[in-house]
Amino acid sequence: MSPKRTVTLEIAGAKYRMTSDADEEHLRRLAEMINERIEGLGQKAQRTATPAQLLAVVALGLADDLLTAEQRRVHVEQVTRDSVSRAIARIDERLEG
Repeated sequence: MSPKRTVTLEIAGAKYRMTSDADEEHLRRLAEMINERIEGLGQKAQRTATPAQLLAVVALGLADDLLTAEQRRVHVEQVTRDSVSRAIARIDERLEG
């Protein structure tokens, strides 16, 4: 486990100091991803919304992405299980016949 250290990140125009044992460069990349999503909301949203509102919209988008990825993972696992089961059944049939 890495030692905890204080990192300052700028997100949505606000500076956040946090203590973490996570890799500082990793945290900076995550903050950059959030800022890119905020930029994607457009200039009007950036001018009229508070940092908290911007972060809420980005958080909802990230949560939606996570849910979609989880659903996709479950689907791929099921398709894989079904394919393996069918392959095993075909092998068993050939071995018996």
